[in-house]
Order: sequence, then structure tokens, then C-alpha cells
Amino acid sequence: MNPLAEASWQGAREAAAMVIGVLLPEQAPVHFSPGRVLATNCVALCDLPSFDSSAMDGWAVAGAGPWAIVGDARAGSPLAQPLAPGTAARIATGAVVPTGTGSVIRWEDARITDGLVHAEPAPGSDIRSAGEECRAGDLIARAGTVVTPALAGFLAATGHDHVAVVRRPRIHVLLLGDELQQSGIPSGGRVRDSLGPQLPGWLSRMGAEVLAGDLVADDLGEVASTLAQAAVESDLVITTGGTAAGPRDHLRAAIERNAGKILVDCVAVRPGHPMLLAEFATHDSRRVPIIGLPGNPHSAIVGLLTLAEPLIDAMLGRPRTPLAMVSTASELRAPKDHTRLIAGNLVDGRFELSPYGGSAMLRGLAQSSGFAVVPEGTTPEGAHVQWLPLP
Repeated sequence: MNPLAEASWQGAREAAAMVIGVLLPEQAPVHFSPGRVLATNCVALCDLPSFDSSAMDGWAVAGAGPWAIVGDARAGSPLAQPLAPGTAARIATGAVVPTGTGSVIRWEDARITDGLVHAEPAPGSDIRSAGEECRAGDLIARAGTVVTPALAGFLAATGHDHVAVVRRPRIHVLLLGDELQQSGIPSGGRVRDSLGPQLPGWLSRMGAEVLAGDLVADDLGEVASTLAQAAVESDLVITTGGTAAGPRDHLRAAIERNAGKILVDCVAVRPGHPMLLAEFATHDSRRVPIIGLPGNPHSAIVGLLTLAEPLIDAMLGRPRTPLAMVSTASELRAPKDHTRLIAGNLVDGRFELSPYGGSAMLRGLAQSSGFAVVPEGTTPEGAHVQWLPLP
């Protein structure tokens, strides 16, 4: 198959989403499941509540009053004997309602005189019936759902100790370029690497795990061998730099040397145009995708959201959702035959662009929460554009 050259922005995202399927599941303790993606449907393992329980602190009463106090029903320590008509038991919120109880009287609604409880209860009041929230076997979450803290609590309440979640994609990052300096004040014509410190954070927010990040010199042999090594234990390799057509841009040749195949070669988007998507087979016949991001920092993040985000979503089995449409507070422009991603924020539901939006700049991106996806031509003030949030 010939590479998709100068792919449209939407076409590139579609291609990335179809490169590879969902990764294998693993078991995770329910306590550590928030943020993970469910690999299977989950059903309740028990009724919730699993017994009739009190909704309030107060008195469980049987028959007509006044009621003689005969005991206590504590949470986790049920009353041993049923309530006879005309008797009452102190009861705590969440405690098992004793057999024979007709209603629960709230503590503040009762008067106690001479060991008797006086009140006017409504039959069945303040009793949580067994199974009123869900029954054993009820579907409570579907595969592909991202577990929230509240859902983790619900899963635990319905009897789950562990849940099947999709394994996090393992990613190896390769930073290509002789000009990169990894510490201190840049000097001698070199620049500080700004992608190495931020890519693990973005990828973690997308649900992936970064195994390593290596600085690689601009040498074809070194790029090719490091690329092959990085793929051995990875589900995805992401590179930065080396995607243009300069004399020291070796990524395409390194992919070819590894018998790889380029699937998307450049995307009609600004910034981020020289990004690419490829794949090659490892020695154990695994197919490993490669995403080549441009070296300019702003362009690289556009590439990350264009190619890596939909690919990681596919690996995790997360359902794809359409981008929201928002109005723009100013006129926006994109070049002919290109989409333009403009960094900015939503203010009162409208898009406002950030300054310092050049492809080599990070200042505007650092103050932004997402991108307006602007089609070619002029988008007037007040018109609607797609909103692509940062992870």
C-alpha cells in the first residue's frame, strides 16, 4: 500500500485509529482502577444494598406505639432477634433493619419517656430496600468505559475486588538531533530539549506508559539501530525531529532500513506538516507503529494530538467521540488546502487564541487548554470551529 501523502488532518487521524487494535487485558485491583479502561462489561455481583438497611440514625419500630426499647442495631452488628410488636431498637445509618420492623423513626422525630419511644411514623419510612440500587447481574459499566473514582467505588460496592482493564500502551520515545541539550543553559548553538520533559506527561494523560526516552545522534546507522531496539519491548515508538527532508533527517531512511512501511507521509496541517506514521515488524513478528513528530515543539504537540491520541485510544478500546463545536471570538485563517490548529482557551464558551503561536514556540501552548481546528480560508468572528482539547 502506498503511503497516504499530504493526508488531510481528519484523514490522518482516521488512519492512525486503524493501525492497530485493542491491547490485551489485565487484572487491576479496584482501588487502582481509576483512569484505566474497562476491557469487559462489568455486572453487579450482589444486590445493592444487599439487605434492608436504615437510611437514618434513629429507631426501628414494630407494630403500634409507644414502643419499648429492647436493644441496638449497629452498623455491621445486626440485632440478634426479631422485633416483637410494640418494641423498638436503636439503629444506626446503614445497619440491618431487624426482622419485624415496620418503619424507622429518625432520632430527632422521637420522644423518649420512661423507656418508651413516642412518635408518629409513616409505614416503611427511612428504610433502604435490598436491591433498590441494583440487582446481582445488572450491567453497571460497559467495556471501553474509563473508570472514574465514583465508578471504582460502585464496582467495589457491588462485590468487585479486581476488574479487567486494557493494558496501558508501552511507549519508547526517541529524541533525534545533535543540537539538543538536556540540562543547563543552552550554549554553542545548541537548544534545550523541551519535548523530552513534556511528552511523558502528555502520554500519561492519554493513558499510556512511557518506558524510556533516549537522545539519538543524527546518524542514519544509530537512528536505525535505536529504532529497532526501541520496538522490542514497546507497543509504540514516538520520535521527535528528523521528519523533514534535510541532509540530516534520517527517520524515513531508518524506517526503510528496518523494512518498515510508511502509512502517512506528511499531513496538510499547520503547524506540524512533516509528521509521519509508519509501522514495522519486530523479530517476533509483532507489528509496532512508529509516529514521527516534527522537532519544533509546538508542531510536535500538534502531531501528538493528530496521530498519537487516536492511535492510543484505539489501543485502549476507548470509543471515539466527535469534537465539540465552539464559536470563535476573532477571525481565524488557515492556508489553502490546509487545516490550521490554533492554540487557545475557551472563555465563556468561546474560543480565544493565545499569543506566541509559532511552530517553534511553547509560550502560547503553555497558556492554552486546546486547539481550534480551523479549515482552509477565513473563518469569521462568531463562526463555529471544532475544539480539540489538550489531554
